[in-house]
Amino acid sequence: MLSAIDNYFLKQDEPVKGCLLFLRSYILKQDKNITEAWKYGMPFYCYNGKMCCYLWIHKKHKQPYIGIVEGDRVKHPDLLREKRARMSILLVDAHKDIPLKKIKIVITQMLKFYK
Repeated sequence: MLSAIDNYFLKQDEPVKGCLLFLRSYILKQDKNITEAWKYGMPFYCYNGKMCCYLWIHKKHKQPYIGIVEGDRVKHPDLLREKRARMSILLVDAHKDIPLKKIKIVITQMLKFYK
């Protein structure tokens, strides 16, 4: 039987599904201390047990994004705060090439708060 996390990814339509599956794999490969957990009905990524980011789909833009828990502390011009007090998001256009350099910069900055 599929886990809730696997089911979440597999129920998405392409190209969003492929984008999310890539982001899932990419985040998990960034550090051996990153683990995946199902929290608040979404896939969360934890560093040594502390929630650091999650994957979701923006309702208005219909694009996948990486939600950064300590987003108010990570500085990047493409991070959106919207009406969030602490978290910020990085939208990823599933119809274009995934911006690996940008994602790497944001994740590297994010992990500094947990190491």
